[in-house]
Amino acid sequence: MSNKDTKYWVGFNIIPGIGRVKFTQLENYFGSLEYAWQATPADLKHAGLDSASIQAVTSWRPKISLEAEMEKLDRYGVKVLTFHDPDYPSRLREIYDYPLIIYVRGSFLPQDEWCLAVVGTRRATVYGRQVTEEIVADLARSRITIVSGLAKGIDSIAHHSALDAGGRSIAVFACGLDIVYPAENANMALSIIQQGALISEYPLDTRPKADNFPRRNRIMSALSLGVLVVEAGEISGAMITARLALEQNREVFAIPGSILSPASRGTNHLIQEGAKLVRDYTDILEELNLTAVAHQIEFKEVIPASDNESLLLKQLCAEPTHIDEVCRTSGLPISTVSSTLAMMELKGLVKQVGTMNYALVREVREKYRVKVD
Repeated sequence: MSNKDTKYWVGFNIIPGIGRVKFTQLENYFGSLEYAWQATPADLKHAGLDSASIQAVTSWRPKISLEAEMEKLDRYGVKVLTFHDPDYPSRLREIYDYPLIIYVRGSFLPQDEWCLAVVGTRRATVYGRQVTEEIVADLARSRITIVSGLAKGIDSIAHHSALDAGGRSIAVFACGLDIVYPAENANMALSIIQQGALISEYPLDTRPKADNFPRRNRIMSALSLGVLVVEAGEISGAMITARLALEQNREVFAIPGSILSPASRGTNHLIQEGAKLVRDYTDILEELNLTAVAHQIEFKEVIPASDNESLLLKQLCAEPTHIDEVCRTSGLPISTVSSTLAMMELKGLVKQVGTMNYALVREVREKYRVKVD
């Protein structure tokens, strides 16, 4: 998608009530959001918009300067990714209510595919703080990216521990990326930009509202392989995130605590319901089959695990290739190609770019041998 197209996505994303369904209607009918931006009320009606949405578009459009919005994004160092963009996180695209547009300060790296959301109470106990610091630091040293919401308590401890261990972290905002909430975490947000990314689905100038936080939580869980709940009450944002993770087919982990502690009622309940009990970071790595992630990321050259992997590596390059083309050139059946590519993606050899398009994550030569720095 060109920068010219991006500004129209930005414009429509500012208009209240224009969500994923209406975005899709507009794009399908007009073929381009540029044409949709210039459309008359009659054209918008033909595209399938209801009267309230048409009124919203026609009343908001004159108030929005697309050039000024793009200049503001540039001033704050914010990159815009639509779900069409190859850099849009592939795991986020898997969920039903994925955001059509996300704003990013910082950068995603291939290794961020291996990430874990860490959530919990804003009123962390001494026990909760200690457990979070130890487990997150070990995960970060194992090259696992830590995702959280920059809130007080467990979220902040998780981000801080990952950064201090030299790891990467991603903070998901419930407001625009020009507003750090809470304000006391402004310096931490700057550090995350250097060692990860701040992301949001909300336009700049969007203030944090109560309704935004549950929506934000679905992105935290969707980005991640799993969610670790450290401390949480039975009714809390952390428990909402755990429920969303289950709905998204993500793993849920929980730290056990005293049955007398209100801060552990939620986590103990999750364990009772089947969440993985976590004693240390190795429990998480083993459950997710990530015990070798640190070594995988450091490989300069990699050994394919099978003849099929070796064959598929020869069919792929840095440019995305559709799975149908891989089947044609490799001569392998679609079921074999699909399962092999899925395993290769978990290993960090390839990544899915768009719908069923794959590209090499790193350059792979014809002769393979393990070489670790």
